[in-house]
Amino acid sequence: MAQQTRKKRKGGNSSLIFSNKMYVFLIPALAMFLVFWIYPVLQLFYYSITNFNGINYNFDFVGLKNYQKVLSNGTLTNSLKNTMIYAVFTVTLSNILGMAVAMALNTKIRLKGLFRTCAYFPALFSAIVVGFIWSYVYMPGSGMIANLLSNIGMNGAAFNPLGNFRTALYAIAIVEVWKGFGTTMIIYLAGLQTVDESILEAGQIDGCTEWQLISKIKLPLISSTVTINVILSVIAGLKAFDYSFIMTNGGPGKSTKTLMFQVYETAFTDLKMGRASAFSVMAFAFIIVITVLMLLYLNKREVEL
Repeated sequence: MAQQTRKKRKGGNSSLIFSNKMYVFLIPALAMFLVFWIYPVLQLFYYSITNFNGINYNFDFVGLKNYQKVLSNGTLTNSLKNTMIYAVFTVTLSNILGMAVAMALNTKIRLKGLFRTCAYFPALFSAIVVGFIWSYVYMPGSGMIANLLSNIGMNGAAFNPLGNFRTALYAIAIVEVWKGFGTTMIIYLAGLQTVDESILEAGQIDGCTEWQLISKIKLPLISSTVTINVILSVIAGLKAFDYSFIMTNGGPGKSTKTLMFQVYETAFTDLKMGRASAFSVMAFAFIIVITVLMLLYLNKREVEL
């Protein structure tokens, strides 16, 4: 009996030592996190109080002057407005479209596997490929949409959404929705498949209509999935840069200059890395605040539901 007890203690100690050794495998990942994320973020805050131009390291400390210039020259207001419009549009449309397609593909229809693949297919392309494809789709005169309009008797040559400052931002937002709604749909589909069929059958027996099944049963049961999708969409919308850079280069005028585009232009076109760093810090703080507020609100809604 004593020997068995000693063996158990020995075995327990060895397993404890083994589990402690497992933490050694965290060191490479932790080192990469510190080097490639924490250190650049600290550098960002450091450069934001200097007049560093990105080339010459003989820079001076300027305190909060970069922040004052960002707030006073109007670029923050314009880019913030564009980013908010873009984010609201993409979040709303991608979630509504993703939810609708997920609902349709969660039913017993033929070839639903093929339809799911087709819906998710745009998400597999890189942003630069999608941007160039849609640049040709939107091309005035000879683009796909312009040709379709001409074929039905309309003036396809006048169709130029990327060249109109009123429509350019919405045009690139549609591209974001087209590429991203497949990912949203997959997440919603995963949530819908966790809903117990017996609950839906009980609702049907009680006389619930299809809309009541969706609004009163399905949506409350997948509220955590809605939270995930909305937060991911909000973060993606607030970090928008790719399509405004690829398709319009911030134009026409300043109509598609988002926060991230303005940071890029300030740093690499104007060569004002210090001011761009201050812009990045403010954009970072703004994104964090919006995301946390959205998360708190949606979590509260989950509890209420």
